[in-house]
Amino acid sequence: MATMTIRNIDAVLKARLRVQAAMHGKSMEEEARDILRAALSAEPRRAGDLGQAIRQVFAPFGGVDLPEIVREPIRDPADIAE
Repeated sequence: MATMTIRNIDAVLKARLRVQAAMHGKSMEEEARDILRAALSAEPRRAGDLGQAIRQVFAPFGGVDLPEIVREPIRDPADIAE
């Protein structure tokens, strides 16, 4: 097993870890290992398709029928040569 040192932990956070470890009858190290194990045991959420996420949010509101826009043909580029 590997060893890891964590520096600059807030005193309040360390105290909360100590209390939680005592409540569970464990050492602070074992409690920290359990917290890390629980936090990292789930599969990471895959970044989804942004368009699909937006669609899921607004789908319950229904669709919108937009009028068709009549467009002009593409114009020729301007002749800037003199």
